Amino acid sequence: MQTTRRRFLTGAAATAAASALPLSVQKAVAVAAPPGGLESVEHVVFLMQENRSFDHYYGTLSGVRGFGDPNAIKRPNGKSVFEQPGFARDVLPFSIRKAIGFDLRPKEAQQFVAGLPHSWPDAQAALNNGWNDRWVHAKTPGTMAYYDRQDIPFQYELADTFTLCDAYHCSLPGGTNPNRMFHWGGNVGYEPDGKRTTDNSAYADDHPGYEMTPYVDRLEAAGKSWRVFHEWDNFDDNALEYFKSYRELAKKALASTTYRSMNAFYGAVGRAKDPTALLDQLEKGYATLTDAEKSAFDNGLRRTRKGELGKYFREEAHAGRLPNVSYVVASAAESEHPLSSAPGRGAGITYDILDAIASDPGLWASTAVFITYDENDGWFDHVPPPAPPEGTPDEFVDGRPLGLGTRVPMLVVSPWTIGGFVCSEVFDHTSTIRFMETWLGVREPNIGPWRRTVAGDLTSAFDFARPRSRRAVGRPAPDPGARALLPALPPVFQKAPVQEPGRRPARPLPYRTEASARLTGTTLTLTLQDEGPRGSHFAAYPYAGELPSPRHYDVRGTATDALPVTDEYSVTLTGPNGFRREFTGTPTGKAATAAVSSAQDRRTLVITLENPTTTPLTFTLKSHAHNHLNETFTLAPATSKTVRHRTANGWYDLTVTTKEDTTFTRRLMGHLETGRPSTTP
Repeated sequence: MQTTRRRFLTGAAATAAASALPLSVQKAVAVAAPPGGLESVEHVVFLMQENRSFDHYYGTLSGVRGFGDPNAIKRPNGKSVFEQPGFARDVLPFSIRKAIGFDLRPKEAQQFVAGLPHSWPDAQAALNNGWNDRWVHAKTPGTMAYYDRQDIPFQYELADTFTLCDAYHCSLPGGTNPNRMFHWGGNVGYEPDGKRTTDNSAYADDHPGYEMTPYVDRLEAAGKSWRVFHEWDNFDDNALEYFKSYRELAKKALASTTYRSMNAFYGAVGRAKDPTALLDQLEKGYATLTDAEKSAFDNGLRRTRKGELGKYFREEAHAGRLPNVSYVVASAAESEHPLSSAPGRGAGITYDILDAIASDPGLWASTAVFITYDENDGWFDHVPPPAPPEGTPDEFVDGRPLGLGTRVPMLVVSPWTIGGFVCSEVFDHTSTIRFMETWLGVREPNIGPWRRTVAGDLTSAFDFARPRSRRAVGRPAPDPGARALLPALPPVFQKAPVQEPGRRPARPLPYRTEASARLTGTTLTLTLQDEGPRGSHFAAYPYAGELPSPRHYDVRGTATDALPVTDEYSVTLTGPNGFRREFTGTPTGKAATAAVSSAQDRRTLVITLENPTTTPLTFTLKSHAHNHLNETFTLAPATSKTVRHRTANGWYDLTVTTKEDTTFTRRLMGHLETGRPSTTP
């Protein structure tokens, strides 16, 4: 295995048609799993890496919501969100290979870039109250840098082979530990001064730790096995160490040493020429623990030797000691964190974990691996995250929404996620716990009701009834052997990025989303609907000043909202999986009171046109993509008409206008869900 991994990392065996995946995985994906259900899963592995946004990694990947997204919002001035205002000019997304000076460096050095600001204040500034248009000012122009298939072929092949979630968000706009707290405990804690944590204060040795109960304790109480796999250098990324109960446990185990935290102790161990004496001191303290405390320490706090994380995981897996739930925490060098690591380095530990599992056919047939990233660092993503409606309890800090945060990648690797699928249900880091709730029946009360409303449980990424096989073909990842310590700066001559052509199979989603608008006097009433099993999150963007900032809604069933209108209105409403409605008009136009609504009949969009005025109105329906539509109807006063539009595998994008009132438009975009797999546009 080590020889294979070494050849993979160095690219010594590279050919244009070679696969970067372990040979064991290539063999495993060629065999379809038998139909089953969640009971087929016996082991879950979480590998949470560091600091990459979705667009930064997958903006150019075909068939996902990337740089070619037709549902991308516009800035208040009408420009695309991909054109971020800079200090002297707008900055477009740019390839790291095209960054100033990077093309002069060795290819392996191009993967290494310096990190960017990524704390709570600058993350909130970048989101700019929902407009998502201050990234360059809040971060640097380097925020717009991205990788593509040529740069990170291993990550792209994983997406081509398994299932990629393109609506997975980190849990709050901010740094590492608060996001990892959501992953490990379903929420963030409170600092000693009583304020919700939004930073990495818990890293300090004198921090008391958060009084929340971690989810692993609930697993333990339910008789489910779990373990954290990490080595002496875990990049301070085991969030379990920042819960008060585990911080106190660490202090008790370290009583025979001069150290007050596991990070400080293992940092000294890693620096020591001969760490034996330090490790012996730890064992003296460990001997004083109760049996229950020893079990918690061994599972949650004990680390393996430097450089042996992949080896240790493999040994435990092949010895039949893999628990129900495994958390793998990479070293700084393999974390994919900007500057400290690179995508190719992170590919190494991912390779080891997948190879360890796939080398045992029985283990592969019973295991799901979730690969995600704790936060986005300062890297741009064009999709504004869902935010709680005003007044939502426990979801605001100093008047700012606590979440969700920016999109990050989530790959689901298992026998039941083969096929290069995309899953576009909204998720965040609490969704990893929600999956375990559904799978194991162990509930986490720390997850607030709004999170449960807006984010799913990741089960939609799987297809247990119709598992697929796939022949993996890709390219090996390069070995980033040198560092480029400077930030990426945009090239002098900019060009909009191009997303790979092609469609991707898509998982069925739980959304049944509809919306319409009707003007009465100077009030525009929005009607929002979702008759599906879990509801939809909507965001309204007020381009004519109807609201002071974008407004958010969570709807299950039907809801309405009234927006004030003066001389004109221009409102864009977005929802899940490319849903969009655009409403423009004026109170004085001849079609001011006209209305357009829609409904779903399987894969047919049923559009209703209404003319409540006293004069005839001529409506034109014209498609922008998918199945062709260009029809004109004249409606007599006080009449309506229904038009049936056959969608392209559920996808539609059309505009309704009127001849008599050029200010009146309604744009309808989205996808009709039927509970069956589909394709991307």
